[in-house]
Amino acid sequence: MNKHFAATEEEIKIAGKKIVTVKSMEIGIFYVGGRFYAWRNVCPHAGAPVCKGLINGTTLPTDVYEYEFGCEGQILRCPWHGWEFDLTDGHHLAADSKFKLRGYPIAVEEGNVYLIL
Repeated sequence: MNKHFAATEEEIKIAGKKIVTVKSMEIGIFYVGGRFYAWRNVCPHAGAPVCKGLINGTTLPTDVYEYEFGCEGQILRCPWHGWEFDLTDGHHLAADSKFKLRGYPIAVEEGNVYLIL
């Protein structure tokens, strides 16, 4: 496995995300809750460029006729079909879903963010 420079910490922190190409793969790097996460830019549902989707929150499980919004800035919504993925673990939000984003390890050294591939 090799280290590949992706961006500076500051660049990703300001924008919230950056999509880079490494080894012919597009990978989205996200800054969520003080940590960096890297996900392949391919939705497991239909192959969409998922990392180009909106980052928001989602409705949380509640009692009938009650609505609670949470996970602000942690949920990635696929631009093609609206599937939602948790940026902290890559899982699709449906309770019984086996779909998950493909993740990659990250190293942060001296203000730079590297992908380990």
